[in-house]
Amino acid sequence: MIAAAGKNMRIGIDLGGTKIEIIALDAGGVELLRRRVPTPRNDYEATLSAVCALVRTAMDESGRRATVGIATPGSLSRAGILRNSNSVCLNGRPLKRDLEALLGCEIRIANDANCFALSEAADGAGAGAGVVFGVILGTGVGGGIVVEGQVLAGANGIAGEWGHNPLPLPACDDLPLPACYCGRAGCIETYLSGPGLVRDYRKGGGKQLSAEKIAKRALARDEDCEAAVRRYEARLARALAQVINLLDPDVIVLGGGLSNLERLYANVPRLWAPHVFSNNIVTGLLRNRHGDSSGVRGAARLWE
Repeated sequence: MIAAAGKNMRIGIDLGGTKIEIIALDAGGVELLRRRVPTPRNDYEATLSAVCALVRTAMDESGRRATVGIATPGSLSRAGILRNSNSVCLNGRPLKRDLEALLGCEIRIANDANCFALSEAADGAGAGAGVVFGVILGTGVGGGIVVEGQVLAGANGIAGEWGHNPLPLPACDDLPLPACYCGRAGCIETYLSGPGLVRDYRKGGGKQLSAEKIAKRALARDEDCEAAVRRYEARLARALAQVINLLDPDVIVLGGGLSNLERLYANVPRLWAPHVFSNNIVTGLLRNRHGDSSGVRGAARLWE
């Protein structure tokens, strides 16, 4: 059993579909250790065991007690059941309760996009901003909201679930609406995820290429790749304009593999301007500071 009082170390876990990462921070935010292991495939019990083993080993090696925060795909319902995870073996499971029983201590769990946003708001690209909207553009599309340093979970625990709203103002080249794993069609995620960019490129007549290669070939003036990336930018601009109209954040911070597209930061704010209900738009679009470590760092900060 892990002692609950007097903890002087913060452990964060990023529970991803392919890897589980652990980080430990001291009270000043200095990294003490970091480790990654593969996520057991489609095995809930083995996933619980892997998380617990990482936590116990970290505390044994450091000789310190710790708080534990976990970033997970999906979100917890008010009944404590995980839902909407693309790691489907976690769905319908009381993940928090089961881990607390195994570890013998309270843990905190938040959606991985919320943890990303928290990390970037605390000491990343959004540090000092009052309202931060964090976006993950990767295998999926997620969003998290941080207001004055606190994650906004919402009454239903789904604040920031931006990727499963419909793409605004679909044009001819957005049709037909692509099916989403959530059971709907035309979700933002189906257009703005890495697989969404790949699908759109192939729909335009391209062959099978990764999202990264499409972006690189666009830089090299490949016409089909350039056209796909321009469509991507226009869709991202319309989708983020909707966020600005609703939330009016100080900054929007991009994460995930597609956040490495440097051209987004100049082009998307120019393209969102006609869709934002203001003639003076000061919201900044920023690249993340902590890369793919933001989720795990944010998980460790859930106890702050």
